[in-house]
Amino acid sequence: MPRLILVALLLALTAPARAVEPEISGLVIDNTISRFGHDFHRYLSSSLQDSGELDYNLVVRERPSARWGSLVWVEHEGRILYRRFLQPNASQIEELAAQAAAQVREAVTRERLQSLLQDTYDLDRGEL
Repeated sequence: MPRLILVALLLALTAPARAVEPEISGLVIDNTISRFGHDFHRYLSSSLQDSGELDYNLVVRERPSARWGSLVWVEHEGRILYRRFLQPNASQIEELAAQAAAQVREAVTRERLQSLLQDTYDLDRGEL
């Protein structure tokens, strides 16, 4: 019986440890439809990359409307951080994307700070 325990222990120590795959971060996924939505995504992602390395993922979505232009929003972990209507003739789309990048960075920082300050002694973070 002690030999079985010794063999099991040796096997456990010599077995290769499971490799933990690194999580991919820094993605800004383009889920837009129109040319203006794609332009907004391109300018937003370049503004975010220029202001520092991203350690989170974002999704840019769009809902085009013939009457109002396109509703564009940016999501982080399923929560909307930025939402705005873009007109098809928006000549300042690069400036709007830069402003959106600043708001998104601030919102992600605020969310992270709030999650650190949350009292989760009794509940897991997902149960709140």
